[in-house]
Amino acid sequence: MANQKSLLHPVIATGIVINIFVLLLAVAYRGDTAGLWRLLIEDGIVEWMQFLCFTVLSMLLGFAFVERLKRADRGALELLALGGLSLLCALAALEEISWFQRILNVQSSEYFLQNNRQGETNIHNLAVGSGSLHKNVLLKLIAIVGLTHNLILPLVARFKPGVRTWVEKLGLYLPPLSASVIYLVLVGLSHALIEHPRKGELGEMFGAVHYLATVFAAYFAGVQ
Repeated sequence: MANQKSLLHPVIATGIVINIFVLLLAVAYRGDTAGLWRLLIEDGIVEWMQFLCFTVLSMLLGFAFVERLKRADRGALELLALGGLSLLCALAALEEISWFQRILNVQSSEYFLQNNRQGETNIHNLAVGSGSLHKNVLLKLIAIVGLTHNLILPLVARFKPGVRTWVEKLGLYLPPLSASVIYLVLVGLSHALIEHPRKGELGEMFGAVHYLATVFAAYFAGVQ
């Protein structure tokens, strides 16, 4: 990766504008229950945006994996990170729409009817304790990883450049701190300003858009 630094790179700026627009749209719908439900409901605008972002992310990371595979100086950890993240994003995309279950009108098996909190064919809503795998486990992991990758490591890297070098040797990248702060602020605002049982979908969409923009910028435009 090159070492170009620019918050206002067109890709990153576009991601920020999209997230701000969706937040403003949600705020505008606060007095319109039906409108807010249309935005946040299963298979609604926000959920499909997540699916599209994760799908494109999987393709971008898969392409980066193939390109690194061709290089003589490729590292095993680098390939493992890119390949693993590509598969993880593909899984996230399919989980987001329950593996096309509702689109294809496929009935859930007996196992998922009994063990999935929403009776859907997906993993993230499987029952764990009094809640689901998503709420009781995954959201906590996402919060820890998100704060570490977007805030803690970029801050540390400002004083210890070796941290950035170590991260890049693993085949990963650190998003621009300014873009990360905007993303995290938008997540906080969505929780503070929106009262809706599915408001968490906004934060998930902000993350999907943020990572799509910063992954493209880091791996294909050389922006850090």
